[in-house]
Amino acid sequence: MAGQFKAILLEENDGKVSADIRELADDQLPEGDVTVAVEYSDLNYKDGMILNGIGRLVRTYPHVPGVDFAGTVTQSAHADFRPGDKVILTGWRVGESRWGGYAQRARINGDCLVKVPDGCDTRWAMAMGTAGFTAALAVMALEDYGIGADQDGELLVTGAAGGVGSVAVALAAARGFRVAASTGRAETHDYLRGLGAATLVDRTTLSDGPVRPLDKERWIGAVDNVGSTTLANVLSQVRHRGAVAACGLAGGSDLPATVIPFLLRGVSLLGIDSVLSPIAERNRAWAMLAELPKTLVESMVQVVPLADAIGLGREILKGRTRGRVVIDVNA
Repeated sequence: MAGQFKAILLEENDGKVSADIRELADDQLPEGDVTVAVEYSDLNYKDGMILNGIGRLVRTYPHVPGVDFAGTVTQSAHADFRPGDKVILTGWRVGESRWGGYAQRARINGDCLVKVPDGCDTRWAMAMGTAGFTAALAVMALEDYGIGADQDGELLVTGAAGGVGSVAVALAAARGFRVAASTGRAETHDYLRGLGAATLVDRTTLSDGPVRPLDKERWIGAVDNVGSTTLANVLSQVRHRGAVAACGLAGGSDLPATVIPFLLRGVSLLGIDSVLSPIAERNRAWAMLAELPKTLVESMVQVVPLADAIGLGREILKGRTRGRVVIDVNA
């Protein structure tokens, strides 16, 4: 007889999506060569959209959401994994086209999994999650491009109080960058300073008003989590031969910019997609994140039970969460 496990199940009726805690059976799990006892998932902006049926990111119902998870392998037919291995999954359309992490069990193709780095655990893995992984990819892309902590000037991070922004601030500061953190929430200033931000920037200076083709050169580079007008303004302020790693569209997908920053200053726009990153790149990013002090990681984290993910999915869309929200699926 199949075992039972608890999960958030999304259903669609007459175009409306509902989310409820349900008991499911092991034989309802999708196909895959690795079965994982999930311990933690997390809450990203995309999770908020999926839980609320926004953007049609999910096309097939019923569906288990949760775009990340970490746990322990219980069964494996994959050569790289054995029962007892601690593993992480981020990306690969999990929580969208495949069942995700808001459940006590998951079954997946082992090619999508990464082992938890030595010295870390599954709670840490979801304290990082897609947000931390994306932040690491962004910082890696800037460093690979040639933006270094030895340069005189500041690295800007927009949407700094969010999940990706928080980790980007902490990671860049830990790697020696002088970080300017952009936020519109005064109550997060001490939090961002604690993560290593040297300067705080009011987000309205980047999100409001007309976009100038070129503005005063302010930043050696940037990690942008917002998009739209904010990204356009950031591009106009990046120094000659600087670069912006863009990884978020919270402000929208339109880009009201011109080609002037690219032509006259040689600014580069580096697109960051965490979904289908090669395994070698994934391992490099997780190794970079593992270098962050554990106490610093803990300062970003709020741990909540699975049932709270539904309500917090609405809060994250309103910009009311801070840092990283970790979901304990067994609580």
